[in-house]
Amino acid sequence: MEFFRFVTMPISPERLQQALTIKTLPQRCASVDQVLEDHGETGEIYCLWGQFQVRREPINGGVRFSMPGCPNALAWTVTTNLPPDPQRVVIHAAINRTEHDPDFIESVELFMDDWVQGLLQWGGDDTAKS
Repeated sequence: MEFFRFVTMPISPERLQQALTIKTLPQRCASVDQVLEDHGETGEIYCLWGQFQVRREPINGGVRFSMPGCPNALAWTVTTNLPPDPQRVVIHAAINRTEHDPDFIESVELFMDDWVQGLLQWGGDDTAKS
């Protein structure tokens, strides 16, 4: 299953890559409660689904995060500067199922909404927020 959210904000892919780190996940997404370990591109977080290893990877247009030990293989990207709207940030999440129970789907929708709110509150400026 796939999930999408969009935020209009003028930000470069390089800025997203600088700012979206494992360390900053709780500031960017309220569904991530705590970073338990941060080793740069790998770490461990506590989030609305429990405790998971997380990986971070810079990609074309932004960043991909994945939770390899998640039973649903959750991965999400935050990208920008891509056609058809280079001013739009795209948050895309995917799980390895074509169907899931409604409560879990609702939790993924909340996760996506939390990313939207976190990005809007952040606004791309780290002078006082990171």
